[in-house]
Amino acid sequence: MAIFDDVSAQMKEALKAKQETRLAALRGIRAAFLNECKKDNATTLPDDVAIGLLRKLEKQRQESIDAFTNAGRADRADLERAELAVIQAFLPNLADEATTRRWVEEAIATSGATSQKELGKVMGAIMKAHKGEVNGDLARKLASDRLAAS
Repeated sequence: MAIFDDVSAQMKEALKAKQETRLAALRGIRAAFLNECKKDNATTLPDDVAIGLLRKLEKQRQESIDAFTNAGRADRADLERAELAVIQAFLPNLADEATTRRWVEEAIATSGATSQKELGKVMGAIMKAHKGEVNGDLARKLASDRLAAS
């Protein structure tokens, strides 16, 4: 089942089960999907586009959790964590550090990067080849460390 359809189905289940927090998270996801559909009058989204939107929502929730935690609003941070868990349930797992390190090495080799100034080339190659599978922050750190050592 496509992610777009799965979200709609789970939304109905959450509504029937009266799971308020889960329902709110699913409605937020569906709203993001529908906004994307409106851009080109589509009725559904391919999974790769849906995953990109989910990653964006995941990042927004993580930033909100950090902000609420720093502001001493533990109740709001907990609500954001619950929504984050719903979002992450639809996402494929990101590559581990060893796999990411291998991809960084491959990207450095193919791009011919030799210094920190060429970090953009390496990141572009990694994100083009493994978008949705790699944690960009981890890849950037590993690539930066590797290029600094050269």
